[in-house]
Amino acid sequence: MLQKDPLFILAVMACFVVLIILTIGIGAFGKGGEFNRRNANRLMRYRIIGQAIAVVLIVVFAYLHQRGGN
Repeated sequence: MLQKDPLFILAVMACFVVLIILTIGIGAFGKGGEFNRRNANRLMRYRIIGQAIAVVLIVVFAYLHQRGGN
């Protein structure tokens, strides 16, 4: 049933976006170079914002699901 809940799907998608940003950031850090120097802080900011959105979505989903929402 969870797979059909739009809020659950949105939360999972937000987690995947954070995973992608984190993977790009770790790859850039490991490789070093100009891309890392230019984009390291920006990627960190995007990851933190993405994580905040994902956490809020998960908390809202858990709250609504606990109260009996579908």
